[in-house]
Amino acid sequence: MRSMVERWKMDGAPARARLLLRAVAWLFSLLAVVVMASNAHGGSQDFHNYPEYNYCLGISILAWLYTTAQVLRGVHRLSSGRDLIAARKTSAVVDFAGDQVVAYFLISALSAAAPVTDYMRRAADNLFTDSAAAAISMAFFAFVAIGLSALVSGYNLSLEALV
Repeated sequence: MRSMVERWKMDGAPARARLLLRAVAWLFSLLAVVVMASNAHGGSQDFHNYPEYNYCLGISILAWLYTTAQVLRGVHRLSSGRDLIAARKTSAVVDFAGDQVVAYFLISALSAAAPVTDYMRRAADNLFTDSAAAAISMAFFAFVAIGLSALVSGYNLSLEALV
């Protein structure tokens, strides 16, 4: 009896871990969006003037929308025991592919925005560059959380392929 209870607890562990990681990614991507979108201090110190920052903001919004949908889907799955996507294998592929794509988009946006911030900080370290660095850092933390979620999704996908 004890091993059956332990197995039941462990079967839900990857789903709970994935939900927690996606909730963390949701929070950090939301913070990245808010900080970057509010980074307008007049003149040349406006994120709209830099395409790299616009790209980072757009990808952060995309990551926030994706994690919002996945968190809601995960809560529904854990509370009702049913997934919104009918087939388990399809659900596993959607989870894994979505996590991978969003993680790659985030790291792409970060690698575009970070050098611009580094270059500007050499000339002047001010509130604009600090806000840009904070938004980039929040997007990086969202990337880490989604990347870890992709590992869990890959684990679940490998189990589905074996079943």
